[in-house]
Amino acid sequence: MKHIHFIGICGVAMSALAIAFKKTGFDVTGSDVGFFPPVSTNLEKHNIKFYPGWHPEKIGTPDLVVVGNVASSTNPEWQYVQTHKLNYKSYPEAVAEFFVKQNSIVCAGTYGKTTTSALLSFILIEAGINPSYMFGGIATKDFPSAQITDSLWSVLEGDEYKSSRWDNGAKFFHYSPTHLLLTGLKWDHADVYPTEELYFEAFEKLIKSIPTNGLLVVSENIPNEIVQLSNCQIITYGQSPTAIYQFNNLAMTKNGLSFTINHNSTIYNLQSKMLGEYNAENITGAFAMAHQIGIEPDKIIAAIAKFGGIKRRLEKRGTVNGSDIYDDIAHSPTKAKSVLQTLRQIYTGELIAVFEPNTGNRYIESIPQYQNAFANANEVIIPHLTKIKTNLEDTNLPLEGEDLAKIIAKSHNNARYIADDKELVEYLKNKTKPDAVIVWLGSHGFRGMIDELVK
Repeated sequence: MKHIHFIGICGVAMSALAIAFKKTGFDVTGSDVGFFPPVSTNLEKHNIKFYPGWHPEKIGTPDLVVVGNVASSTNPEWQYVQTHKLNYKSYPEAVAEFFVKQNSIVCAGTYGKTTTSALLSFILIEAGINPSYMFGGIATKDFPSAQITDSLWSVLEGDEYKSSRWDNGAKFFHYSPTHLLLTGLKWDHADVYPTEELYFEAFEKLIKSIPTNGLLVVSENIPNEIVQLSNCQIITYGQSPTAIYQFNNLAMTKNGLSFTINHNSTIYNLQSKMLGEYNAENITGAFAMAHQIGIEPDKIIAAIAKFGGIKRRLEKRGTVNGSDIYDDIAHSPTKAKSVLQTLRQIYTGELIAVFEPNTGNRYIESIPQYQNAFANANEVIIPHLTKIKTNLEDTNLPLEGEDLAKIIAKSHNNARYIADDKELVEYLKNKTKPDAVIVWLGSHGFRGMIDELVK
């Protein structure tokens, strides 16, 4: 196998996969509807050939085609692959074949999976284990999002979203975990899991799949009836005295976190450049997993202090007239609430949130989650929302920006919809002042408005 083509190469995870294959020696090509930094510049840096749009005549006869979720049934390249009977796989199927190792660590949960998988990968590399790994984010300080090695260990972000257009099962079902880090559960992705019960069932099935000689490292916030479905060793972490790895004495400033971890009456002091109490919990989970697989505590602690974090996870993008500007991928009311709680602990001034939910959180089923989710913000602004493909026969249509602002306004006295991007940037610029903070919350990137505001 020499040539791999990616349909939908400009996604963060797909581009990381493409670069990992390129570094391993494959000839890699790709296509997508649009290319934007840092993904486009990263692909160019690694001499990967890609082109905009869908052009079957440019594909050739690759040995493998990795088909992203962006490829609809009418996508010309996807149709070409099927007509010419080319070998193809979904993104998680490709990860399963080339990345999953004998010892497969999978980090899963509604939140924290990108951070924990990136941090664990970094810890294992610093400890000399050099695993194959993959996480769906962009780390700071040029730490690659994926690599393929000959190690007996792999670390993978276990996403619960559907695997592909032909497979509605969660991506993490492809990764055969021997070691599972489960961070937390809160109903999400209503477009794939219409009920909370269906969402939880996916994780229950994942837990049951761990072999008896495997390991489950689990947040104490996961309901016990779900945890006990596992037949392997269970290690808990959290803040309560009953947690096997207990974090405490948390202090947070604009520069990062400091806290302690208590394990078997031994106290470890930790420092991190990341923000958020939830990241203290994520770090503790990663510490527990690394410690349980035999890495020395001092090596774990040194790696955690060195790790710079993930872009778009409370990433500070700049300061305008004394107002700090943050960017976070929080695309659900629950995740937005957590980010706003963190910022309120650091800042006493005005806090303005610009929020765009993902697809699942724009449906009627998700409305109850918006109740008081933005209580820590002085003002909530909904921008023009990214267009979602819908079935013309579907009566359950996604909420648009004006409707969403009205829903938030039911529990928040200052929520508004600003449809024009230039008007929104100008409005925010006029709101900047010392000790104020503006945070952009959502998964779509905001069409360059953050850069424009900082500029």
